[in-house]
Amino acid sequence: MDLTQHIIDELEGARARTFALLDPMPDEVLVAQHSELMSPLVWDLAHIGHYEELWLLRTLAGASPTDVRFDDVYDAFRHPRAERPTLDILGPREARDYVTGVRKQVLDVLTERGVDGTDPLLLDGFVYGMVIRHEHQHNETMLATTQLMRDFAHPHAGDEPATARVDPLREADQVLVEAGPFVMGTDSDPWAYDNERPAHVVDLPAFRIDTTAVTNEAYLAFVDAGGYEHPEWWSADGWAWRQRAELTAPLFWSRDKGRRWQRLRFGRREELPPCEPVQHVCWYEADAYARWRGRRLPTEAEWEKAASWDPNHGDGVKVDGLGPDGAGVGGLFNVEERFGPDEVGAHPHGASPWGCVDMIGGVWEWTSTSFDGYPGFASFPYREYSEVFFGDDYKVLRGGSWATHRSAVSSTFRNWDYPIRRQIFAGFRCASDA
Repeated sequence: MDLTQHIIDELEGARARTFALLDPMPDEVLVAQHSELMSPLVWDLAHIGHYEELWLLRTLAGASPTDVRFDDVYDAFRHPRAERPTLDILGPREARDYVTGVRKQVLDVLTERGVDGTDPLLLDGFVYGMVIRHEHQHNETMLATTQLMRDFAHPHAGDEPATARVDPLREADQVLVEAGPFVMGTDSDPWAYDNERPAHVVDLPAFRIDTTAVTNEAYLAFVDAGGYEHPEWWSADGWAWRQRAELTAPLFWSRDKGRRWQRLRFGRREELPPCEPVQHVCWYEADAYARWRGRRLPTEAEWEKAASWDPNHGDGVKVDGLGPDGAGVGGLFNVEERFGPDEVGAHPHGASPWGCVDMIGGVWEWTSTSFDGYPGFASFPYREYSEVFFGDDYKVLRGGSWATHRSAVSSTFRNWDYPIRRQIFAGFRCASDA
């Protein structure tokens, strides 16, 4: 398949995924703001189209704006999420018509011109990959918004159980990752973002890391042991936030009248599944649990080495962390199936060379590292994707979640968020010094 056809297929696949998520929702759900942390879903939809127009029509083809107002209304940096319902945004039908019209023009331009040219944006179709990944990332954001709707049960989030674990490994198990250098980041992935570049050598001491993400069952032991009541397990900032936010358990957990733990999943109340990875915990909660276990969160470099560096090939070679059956991959979201992760260890063929499972496509995993550029970092194609977020305010997450499309995540992909964030599909695994 040539590159142009591949891009067309990926563009159309991303749009089908967007509409499959939104089409079952009535207009009143699409226009409402369900949390100040999130945008109205209809804003996300039109923003997807505006981003596509900016890069694939106006930047590449020199087209005129569809509507000059959109440069303000759909600029994520000009208007925080809490403010977006007050803007003059498109309604559901108008937003669908807008993104469909933009896409028709994009496909016309792509079919006519292909991806040839000297512009760095066109190298290996980078700018098209950026737009495709952007839409998939907003799909995940919209899924997080949908999870926050306590009075709407999405019809695709059915009652089917998660794929059961078949691997005997327990979350208490750790593997030893030997000391030595490895290559972190990438220079070869044509659609990698600027913050994944350049590839560089990092020399790490030996360490141990959990074979699985921490499960609901394991995290419940921390809750039942009074983990939220004892400040000795928390950092000073973490304890202050626990008190201020009145945290007592992961987001969406609650007890029924029999005092059994349940969770809310896309509008459905259900028993807490013990073998699924814990989700919706903030960095402070993950850090506190790790301290309670006598462990710590892995650094970002440790996570990447454990996920993808093969020690059995000379100096080591990058692998993608996926098994021959594609298990353990981001993109487990399927509009015909349940919304949620599989049980940990359900995909043993996707184990990393060191024996860690589900490092890609289970839950986002918090690391101990603050977000910053690699040595030699250069912004491309715009500072606002990565550089403006560098600093200690944000912690790095790795691996993607069940809601992340496979084209939007890899073993080098870097996500980041505030350490207080819990609405994202994030969990963690622990590490320790060797």
